[in-house]
Amino acid sequence: MQDFPVDRAALSARNQSMADAFHRLSVKHRIREQLMHAAAQVPVPHARPTRERILVKRPDHLGDVLLITPALAVLRARYPDAIIDVLVGPWAADVLAHNQDIDHVLTLPFPGFSRGGAGKVYDPYVLAVNAARRLRRVGYSRAFILRPDHWWGAAVAKWAGIPVRVGYAHAQTAPFLTHAAPLHDIHAAAQNVWLAGEDFSQLRPARPESAPLRLTVTQDAADWVNGYLGEFGIGASRPIIVIHPGSGAAVKLWNDADWATTAGILAEEIDACIVLTGSDSESPLTHRIISTLSERKGVQWLDMTGETTLDTLAALYQRARLVMGPDSGPLHVAAAVGTPSVVLYGPASMIEFGPWGPGSRHIGLRSTMMACIPCRVLNWEGDNLSNHPCVRDIHVSAVLDAARRALRA
Repeated sequence: MQDFPVDRAALSARNQSMADAFHRLSVKHRIREQLMHAAAQVPVPHARPTRERILVKRPDHLGDVLLITPALAVLRARYPDAIIDVLVGPWAADVLAHNQDIDHVLTLPFPGFSRGGAGKVYDPYVLAVNAARRLRRVGYSRAFILRPDHWWGAAVAKWAGIPVRVGYAHAQTAPFLTHAAPLHDIHAAAQNVWLAGEDFSQLRPARPESAPLRLTVTQDAADWVNGYLGEFGIGASRPIIVIHPGSGAAVKLWNDADWATTAGILAEEIDACIVLTGSDSESPLTHRIISTLSERKGVQWLDMTGETTLDTLAALYQRARLVMGPDSGPLHVAAAVGTPSVVLYGPASMIEFGPWGPGSRHIGLRSTMMACIPCRVLNWEGDNLSNHPCVRDIHVSAVLDAARRALRA
């Protein structure tokens, strides 16, 4: 574990001040907010759908889209005869490929969520007009905007003439809605379930036991995983522990050496094979961990970085005894398939985005030394990463203790 000989109280105060400034609306964003409020007042004729057809929007990536699956189950129960379409980014469509609660998965390259380069300043508005025109032709009776601050999606729903538009009472989003739900400090999955119920008179937060994540593991994917592991002599009775050490932001990463130490100790305790997963771009990270892990004699490891699709990743996690990693979409996959998990949190809120599963099996950890947690800032560009040790402060002993508890559960 790295040593940061810094006054944590002073560092936390500094970082909190910077985070407050980061979240403060700039002049450009305040002007845009005023223009959006004005645009929201322009009357738009409603489409006249011939039957109940519901559109659900969530522009984010893997984890956030998984967290809407309990809400989709609620919508299907409430509207059993409706057509339910979900509009997501092409980067998240596979999450819903086998979901039985919806009829169609539609894709749109939502502005601000593509991990490519930025386009022209007017591109989002041109896309909004074109998307609204296409959605109007389909004819939706009701829309649910499941990201609180997604004013763009709410605006498109209004311009498409969808008569009932349900979302959150966010300052930029609410003007485009017909029904706005208050935001509460509860888990995102529970908030989505509450929104889907459309009864905002009383908050009754859902529990993961009654509103689980939904992700289907196909037999083809399970067969592929068993065959892959079998090629390396890992039979069905051999326990595996999966570590997914990567994340979409450098500030979320734990220490490479600590992953290797934790993996080696757990492998020896239950005679497990350690499997590392990640995308192709994360191979330098997994290779660094493996180079340290390989120094421990008698520990078997397998690098599956870049080898899995979402289907085979879900099957691999279902096969595992335990999945560990920092806060990221793949760790929500572990909860969705029911495999115990240990997740390390830093800038993101553990209340809002913690593991959605029974607490004895899915354990979230965070540093107790940084009072600025959660700052909700993932990109500290221009500032030294060592000033943000919120994840790296988590001690190996805490991760080992959580892993042992999850394994027992």
